[in-house]
Amino acid sequence: MNRKVIIIGVILAVTLGGGFLYWITSFQSGGGEKSEKKEEKAGAQDDGKEQKEKKEGQESHKEPGIVKMTAEMQKQNGVIVTSAKKQRLGGIISVTGKIEANADRIAHVSPRISGKIVSVRASLGDSVSAGQALATLDSVELGEALGRYHQSKTKLALAQSNMDRIKNLVEKKIAARKDILQAETDYRIAQTELHTDEERLSLYGVSISNLKGDDHKKPLLPVRSPIGGVITGKHAIVGELSDPSKSLYSVADLSSVWVMVDINEKDLAKVHKGQAATVTVGAFPDLKLKGRITYIADLLDETTRTVKARIEVANPGRKLKPEMFASVELTLPADAEAVLSVPEEALQDVDGNKVIFVVDDKGVEFEPRKVKPGRTAGGMVEIVSGLKEGERYAIKGAFILKSELKKGELEG
Repeated sequence: MNRKVIIIGVILAVTLGGGFLYWITSFQSGGGEKSEKKEEKAGAQDDGKEQKEKKEGQESHKEPGIVKMTAEMQKQNGVIVTSAKKQRLGGIISVTGKIEANADRIAHVSPRISGKIVSVRASLGDSVSAGQALATLDSVELGEALGRYHQSKTKLALAQSNMDRIKNLVEKKIAARKDILQAETDYRIAQTELHTDEERLSLYGVSISNLKGDDHKKPLLPVRSPIGGVITGKHAIVGELSDPSKSLYSVADLSSVWVMVDINEKDLAKVHKGQAATVTVGAFPDLKLKGRITYIADLLDETTRTVKARIEVANPGRKLKPEMFASVELTLPADAEAVLSVPEEALQDVDGNKVIFVVDDKGVEFEPRKVKPGRTAGGMVEIVSGLKEGERYAIKGAFILKSELKKGELEG
């Protein structure tokens, strides 16, 4: 009995001791985890605070919308600064038109006599010079003219020989004086006939220098271009017969072209011959060519209520092609009152706004200032608001400053 009680007491003691030990261990481990979590949370809060302070520090040194450029860099990039000032702007009339070849510089090339085409030396689009042979013909009429030329040449030689012989006889008093007069008359007639035949061949296009010498081979008739330019039409085909009524080539000198425009009836009083005009085309939007009005029609189109006007403009590099559409600005006399204005290239598009880069007093910081533009005339734009007279701005190199501004935004 006592032995059983002792055994049960030992078992209970062991059980209670194990439970107490487990509770102590669990309490200690739970407190450690909570402590670690608190430390991690505190560390994360400290890191976030540091990053926030760092970010705030960076933002405090950032200058949005400012482009810094030293004087040396401005010189290298072609940035030029000047003061804003007022000036008188001329008005403009904007019209549209179509480019045509200069009709005063077009030539239709045809042979001067009939013949058969034996060779073609130029094709469509070729550049040719004045006097250049474009084709050659074999002509019966040319052969007849050559025959008369050789006969006249032989007749002249005989007349000269006869005149020299009679002169010797007269000097020896063997022939009468009237014989020498007749001989001189025959010589002059033969000389005139030869000159006439030479002129005929020259009109046909045959050079007399090519007929001199012992080579009596029948020459071919060259068809030459009367002007220099570009071949815009070709109808010459080897083996075909041609005559003066048939045009073999069309040659156009496109160094200058015409722009035919329509002037509204209400603007006729502002337009006159000799007025300056600026021409642009869609293919080359940056190309602005200067020209002048050379003709204004006397008749009004009753349907469109417009009058045709012709503008002659130089065509460097032959960039303007006939049948192109063109935009034309006709310059009007300058206004009596001056307005604040800047060149068109100083005005840039930034985020949908028209801006001008205004420089600070030190001349190194450029601020993109939003402005309100007005009318445009002669490459100048009126500034209605956003810029004051005397303020310094980038008159050249504004596009470079815009690029630097966008570059800084991307890097940010």
